[in-house]
Amino acid sequence: MNIKKIAGALGAQVSGFDLRQPPSETLAAQLRAAFLEHGVIFLPGQPLLPQQFLQFARAFGTPVEYPFVKGIDEYPEIIEVKKLEHERVNFGGIWHSDTTYLAEPPMGTMLLSKVVPPYGGDTIFSNQVLAYESLSPTMQHLLEDLQGISSSAKADVSKTREDRIRSDGSKEAAKEHVSKHPVVRTHPETGAKALYVNIAHTIGIDGLTDAESKPLLDFLFEHQVKPEFTCRWSWEVDCIAFWDNRSVQHNPVNDYHGFRRVMQRITLQGTRPY
Repeated sequence: MNIKKIAGALGAQVSGFDLRQPPSETLAAQLRAAFLEHGVIFLPGQPLLPQQFLQFARAFGTPVEYPFVKGIDEYPEIIEVKKLEHERVNFGGIWHSDTTYLAEPPMGTMLLSKVVPPYGGDTIFSNQVLAYESLSPTMQHLLEDLQGISSSAKADVSKTREDRIRSDGSKEAAKEHVSKHPVVRTHPETGAKALYVNIAHTIGIDGLTDAESKPLLDFLFEHQVKPEFTCRWSWEVDCIAFWDNRSVQHNPVNDYHGFRRVMQRITLQGTRPY
């Protein structure tokens, strides 16, 4: 297995295997170690059928259904993340951690690229452990016991789902989900502390008024995606990205109007943040 870092903050390209067959225990363990070390790993050259993609995902956890968009035929755990030629808004096109409005947000997310535009459509990732560690000790102490409130209905991200809900919406599409989670969460496998608020879903801080929480959240939203915490991935067809939703945020760049981009996505069951 070959591992090549793509940036100083996070991210590595991993190659040297064919995932059309189930990964061995040894390979799965090596990939999980790379995933935990680098935050996001990219596995190019993997032309997987849905069953093979699901089989691969199950080597790392339990795939779960997304609450707003139906899965593809016969595979409810796999949704299509797509933007069509006539559409102007891309799905999830804002910095976020996936579904932090759920009581148990996913531990990780996998994307498999099926159709990519001739240019653009990159995804940027940001290391929230580095973002936390770069804060002053005083700010770290201030954030230590705070709980962020996340909602699935925050306007900025709701708009990015509208095209997909119209075409592929689930029965739960109109439901609002709200949860409280630590502003700073502890990674259950590495023990590292990471910022766990995001501009897409976090609407306030428990116990503070909107006027009190807004300046603090605005500071964190800007801080946690500084360039020095990020890496950027340019997609090719049949590439898997697998990122740690507990310590990494992502943002798909919407710079390919007039072209189609289609990804298959699987999210893996997580636990309640602490």
